[in-house]
Amino acid sequence: MRRMETIRFEDFLKIELRVGRIISASVFEKARKPAYILHVDFGNEIGIKKSSAQITALYTPESLVGRLVVAVVNFPHKQVGPIMSECLVTGFHNEKGEVALCVPDQPVPLGTRLL
Repeated sequence: MRRMETIRFEDFLKIELRVGRIISASVFEKARKPAYILHVDFGNEIGIKKSSAQITALYTPESLVGRLVVAVVNFPHKQVGPIMSECLVTGFHNEKGEVALCVPDQPVPLGTRLL
C-alpha cells in the first residue's frame, strides 16, 4: 500500500478548486502529447481561463463544449508550448491510463468552490 503524505487542512484551503463550463475546445496542434486547448468560463468573479488538457482519448472537442469541469484556478500560469495555461482541469486516470474528467454530478453555479 502506498504511503500518502499528509497535509494540513489549512494547506488544502489554499487550493482554489472551482467549477467552470467549457465554452470552447480545439485540438492543440503544437502539443508534444495529444491535447486540447480549452477555454473555461468560471463566472463573473473569475472569468474565462485557458487550459491545455491531455484528455483526447475519451473526449472529442465537440463533446466537451458545455460540460462542467472542476479546475484549480490559483496555480501560477504555465507555459505549455505556444500557449499560456491559466488553470488546471482535473481528472482521473482509468485502468488504461486515459483521463476521465472530474465533474460535479449536479448543476452548480459557475465559480463554485469545492470545499
